[in-house]
Amino acid sequence: MKYIYITLLSTIILSSCGDTSKKSVEDIIASKDKTAIETKRTELKQQQQQIATDLEKIEAELDKLNNKKVLPLITTITIEKVEFNHFLEVQGSVKTKQNILLYPEFAGTLTHVYVKEGQKVNKGQTLAKIDDGGLGRQLSQAKTQEALAKTTYERQKRLWEQKIGSEIQFLQAETTFKAAQDAVKQLQSQLEKTFVRAPFPGIIDDVITDQGSVVAPGQSPLLRIVNLDNMYIEAEVPETHLPNVTKGKKVEVNFPVLGKTIITSIRQVGNFINPNNRAFKIEVGVPNKDGDIKPNLTSKLKINDYTNTKAILIPQNIISENSLGEQYVFVVDSSVKNNIGKAKKVIITTGKMQGDFIEVLTGLNAGDFVIKDGARSVQDEQEVEISN
Repeated sequence: MKYIYITLLSTIILSSCGDTSKKSVEDIIASKDKTAIETKRTELKQQQQQIATDLEKIEAELDKLNNKKVLPLITTITIEKVEFNHFLEVQGSVKTKQNILLYPEFAGTLTHVYVKEGQKVNKGQTLAKIDDGGLGRQLSQAKTQEALAKTTYERQKRLWEQKIGSEIQFLQAETTFKAAQDAVKQLQSQLEKTFVRAPFPGIIDDVITDQGSVVAPGQSPLLRIVNLDNMYIEAEVPETHLPNVTKGKKVEVNFPVLGKTIITSIRQVGNFINPNNRAFKIEVGVPNKDGDIKPNLTSKLKINDYTNTKAILIPQNIISENSLGEQYVFVVDSSVKNNIGKAKKVIITTGKMQGDFIEVLTGLNAGDFVIKDGARSVQDEQEVEISN
């Protein structure tokens, strides 16, 4: 009885599975039976794998019957020697050595400010005036004393030349005259400090202190003057590039904010390597005819640190590496017939890279056919089909 029960149960299970396999996919999905759906999925995957295996066998047998070889399909590039320029890219900041704050040299009240913000000025032009505190009157009196001392000295000199009078009188007159001259010069120098003049031609960027304010030497900034003609970019370059980054090298400068690019050159290379970041400074001159380049503006520099007029370049993505760390590519031998050739592995050494291309120093020659597409799927001494 027990045996009959087990037999009946097995028959029911097998019949139910058989019914599941015979049912359509739509019926099984409509049943919402998770177990039945998963069983059907497994069944279909097994069928798919079996079909793929059978197709491969059929294709292989057909190739044998047709005497046809299945070769890897590849494309090639022909090696040519071209000019290669490598660029070092660094970031820099625009600076000017003529960007200063003007401070008074004389204490007093700022009586006049003669310029406005944005105004162009010339070297030596008077920008502001400080009250002299009576120095003008003192200078006038000193000039009067100087004139009297000069007259006395000239008369004593004529008398002394005629052997009239004593030598001491002549020397006293001469000393008095020289002292009067020194007094005038000293007062003139002090009075000159009450005038604030432009140290170089430029633009008044900011008027900091208003007219009527009391100012003190070295404490009260009056104006900021900037010269936008003599601009330069300062950047730091890693010490590894020291042999190739030299004075006179061409530089392509891009100002992202302005959308502007200019070509210039390195005008100065620093003689000191910063121990903190192992870098040295360079200065790149910036022509600024339009005046749109401002101090502290960010810039990107591309420095031509290497040039090879007869370089061999290949795409970097076709290079492979073996277990010894050697780089290699595949080339096709020159005996190509009916677009069928033989792949050959070539060990290469590479140099500098620019963008997607890299310079090949050894291993390849002009005229070689290097495999590009399909390079990862071929083997050494394997026949390949070229489809350029």
